[in-house]
Amino acid sequence: MNNAYSDPFGDDPAPGDSAEEDLWFLPGPSGEEPEHHPLPPGPRAETPEAAILDEWARAEAGVAARLARLAGRLGALDDRLARGPEGWRHRLALTEAAELSWFSGDRIGAERLALWVALRLSGVQDDAGALARMGWAVRRLTGGPGPEAGLQDFLGRHDPGEEAGSPHADPLADRLTDRAESWQALMLSARALHPVTRACMGFHLWALAGLGQQGDRLEAAVTAARVAASEGRGAVFTPLAMGGAGGLRASGTPAVRLARWLEGMESALLTAMRHLDQIEEWTARAQTVMAPLSGRTPALLRAALADWPLLSAPMAEGLTGASRAAVQRNLTWMEGQGLIREVTGQGRFRMWRAAV
Repeated sequence: MNNAYSDPFGDDPAPGDSAEEDLWFLPGPSGEEPEHHPLPPGPRAETPEAAILDEWARAEAGVAARLARLAGRLGALDDRLARGPEGWRHRLALTEAAELSWFSGDRIGAERLALWVALRLSGVQDDAGALARMGWAVRRLTGGPGPEAGLQDFLGRHDPGEEAGSPHADPLADRLTDRAESWQALMLSARALHPVTRACMGFHLWALAGLGQQGDRLEAAVTAARVAASEGRGAVFTPLAMGGAGGLRASGTPAVRLARWLEGMESALLTAMRHLDQIEEWTARAQTVMAPLSGRTPALLRAALADWPLLSAPMAEGLTGASRAAVQRNLTWMEGQGLIREVTGQGRFRMWRAAV
């Protein structure tokens, strides 16, 4: 007779007994652990830096043909400056700095900037701080180590008490050193991008990196101009504002900003090349017309007028080492021959430019 009742404290049922098979909720024997198959990896969350770089890489891919055309124009300017006189770089740097001053809000005219850079002369109503900032821009656009050699040294800004052992140093403070290093690290991570793209990215990430202060727009533009020309031999910087500062507007997606950047840079490059064409033609004409003149003053004065967009008599005196009388005599003669043009229209503090 079969007994349906089973004592729970009695002997275990025989193997294969249906009672054991029904205990599905108990763990199996220790030697029969199921094999665990790893799940396929899911998408990893990108770091903010990686997301930024990916977005700018996609923006660059979208304008590849236009970027290649611009790179050709930049290469032509670089080759021309490598073969040309040193004064061409200085002339373009002064012109670019004067244009950038309107973008940054300083609004320094070319004639005021030339007087400040050459003789440190300023008018009563001139903003000495603005002139000093624009003088910094001219120096950085003319030569010297670029931002890749050290951003703080390039900017000329340092944290208070940065010297070793200074009692003013605060290790917990939000330091410019850290912000500058973060910006440089991001730029280094983007080394696969074209220098023009990296320059645009660095310009638009300037404030995000915490590098902004008074004059930060100017600093960002000058730094970007140097980054864009970092692989050149003759061009110290790439013009950004000579054709208008529309390419420096900060709005839109990276794709929109890069397209606008390329458009503005292309206009600036065309303006710079046209400017060099004009001054080269003027130099050849001036050499022919001034051939009968003797002495060293005419040649030095001609070179100064090729190097500087505007020239005053005190500037010419300081640059050539000639006497005021010799300078005035030669300027009057050149004006009579149609080689130069007086631009101030006044009797005192007159300034001349090459009649290109």
